[in-house]
Amino acid sequence: MLDETLSALADPTRRAILARLAQGEARVTDVARPFAISLNSVSKHIRMLERARLVRRRVEGREHFLALAPAPLDEASAWIDEQRRLWSWRLGQLETALNDD
Repeated sequence: MLDETLSALADPTRRAILARLAQGEARVTDVARPFAISLNSVSKHIRMLERARLVRRRVEGREHFLALAPAPLDEASAWIDEQRRLWSWRLGQLETALNDD
């Protein structure tokens, strides 16, 4: 799941979509409006965000509504924090070893 999350976050258009959805649920057409690309292209980005479980879709009649699903972001954040702690410790050990010589 982490791979899908990081892949989804790698694209600035997808990050912009997530930023919009952080403000609240929105229709697909409203999410697509600010982008200078086709609705079909925005839909492809949305599908990738859905595969990464970063976005939930709700259908009401002919309208499709999107909402942010933050759990994968929390998982990615936890992994990044763990890596930061590990590498900080390792670099501290290296610095200590270099200063002891």
